[in-house]
Amino acid sequence: MRQTPPLRIAAALLGAAALMLVTAGCSDPEPERELAFAGPEDEALINAEQLESLGVEVTATWDDPELTDDDPDLSDLRLLLDGDDRTDEAQVAEGRLVWSPSSLEDGERTIEVASDPTALESEDGDDASGDDGSSDDAGDGADDAELEVLQRWTFTVDATPPEIEITQPDSAVIAGEEVTIAGTTDPGATVSVNGHEAEADDDGAFSITLDQAPEGELDVVATDRAGNQSDDVVELVTVPSRVEVDELRTVHVSFCGWLSPTLKEPIMDLIDEGLINAVQLDLKDESGTIGYHTDNELAATTGAADAACNFDLAEAVAELHALEVPVIGRIVAFADPVLAQWAWDNDARDMVMQTEDGEMYVGRYAGFANFANEDVVEYNLDIAEEAAAAGVDHILWDYIRKPDGVDARFPGLEGDPGEAVLDFTRRADERIQRYGAKHGASVYGVSADRPTEVAQPVTEMADYLDYVAPMIYPSHWGPGEYDVADPLMQPYDIIAASLEKFLEATEGKRARVAPWLEDSNYPISLGYPDRASYVEAQIEATYDAGITEWLLWDSSVRYTDSAMIQPPS
Repeated sequence: MRQTPPLRIAAALLGAAALMLVTAGCSDPEPERELAFAGPEDEALINAEQLESLGVEVTATWDDPELTDDDPDLSDLRLLLDGDDRTDEAQVAEGRLVWSPSSLEDGERTIEVASDPTALESEDGDDASGDDGSSDDAGDGADDAELEVLQRWTFTVDATPPEIEITQPDSAVIAGEEVTIAGTTDPGATVSVNGHEAEADDDGAFSITLDQAPEGELDVVATDRAGNQSDDVVELVTVPSRVEVDELRTVHVSFCGWLSPTLKEPIMDLIDEGLINAVQLDLKDESGTIGYHTDNELAATTGAADAACNFDLAEAVAELHALEVPVIGRIVAFADPVLAQWAWDNDARDMVMQTEDGEMYVGRYAGFANFANEDVVEYNLDIAEEAAAAGVDHILWDYIRKPDGVDARFPGLEGDPGEAVLDFTRRADERIQRYGAKHGASVYGVSADRPTEVAQPVTEMADYLDYVAPMIYPSHWGPGEYDVADPLMQPYDIIAASLEKFLEATEGKRARVAPWLEDSNYPISLGYPDRASYVEAQIEATYDAGITEWLLWDSSVRYTDSAMIQPPS
């Protein structure tokens, strides 16, 4: 049961004043000394605030003040804390002894006021011990045989504020829906969130549910049994909606593909027929432009926001979520001719990947941004955060690498290029986790066993990704790769061989493997006889590898529905 806190020393301190007569002399008409004691209530529980005003006071008066003009002598009094003599810390003047501890550790404490009869005896030559000559044990700080305890206070100090650990929510919540704030603190503490209270159980666990998730910060206040308080802040991140599926089977859709009824309607038919369960929608593509209405300032400055096809992301998310279909937002990070050219022309050349002689790298990508530059990194992370806040369920990174087969300079790079790419992956994971979004990375086909060729250390990246999406298109492999004589004509064999490498590289890691497969006319132009069998062979190899996820790529956004065989049940 909570005790009443003590009053400040300057006033009448808490506790019943004990009055005791101490004989200053033996013969009349000498006055007798009367002592009054004030201190904490016995068995009190003292919190941090009360500890600041804790103290004891001894006041001495004469039973007949007309008999003397002098204040009563207090030189015989000793003040003990847990048996240790603290008399020299007390203030003694005008018949009063006052002591306040500067600090006390938590635990049970005892304060005693005792009389040392030998002090008065040395002055008067008389024995000033109690009437019956008795004495009380006052602890280790003085001669036990000489001290007589006059007053004792026993109390408990608990001045440590309760710790608060918030365990829920651990990511974004859905706007307008109820939200539970849960965590741990001291057992029995009262926790308050937005006017709602709960008592922590014997293990310190608490849970408070709010009818609707408010936007912004929530103050969480915990008050322990002693009255100590701690507070924490929960910053609630809300998203309009969220959809999750266990396995991704999806197709690539460009900006213009989404805005074209001719291309979009077949995608929606694939959803209706249950052939795909997610949509990969471009957010920023190889051109360096952003295909949705963005508020990103750098995109507006560089012209990246001026895409010819520009859609409303919130509407797209709402439309797909209404069908229980998650949105995979593809962001091409570092292959960025818009940003690279703008930076080169505006004296921000450290943002640009350069040739060995310090010129702007162009090559077949028309410009590559520097992944070792903080502004470039933040630009891409800001786009991802904006998308995640709009309800995009997955961020799928592409071109988080260096160009293949190119020796280049990355101004500001410290260490290996692969380390910079790995660090970007780690930071991306931190940035979007708070929105409850997942993220994956489209990785080069050779990165499983030759990561330095494109600066993609897949094994290490897999610690920070939810999935890796290797681009293992059969038409992109050379003859004899992984002992497959003709990968183009042996789509099953090359998919099976390359997936084996990626499964080995990610074994025991957080990321799973969900491959990009090829569904386009390009292999047909190279001589493969039939598009449907080409796609089906890749999907079969994926399933046989124990993977039931895939992403299909066609830059023209036209897909072969007859080849989309479903996983074995």
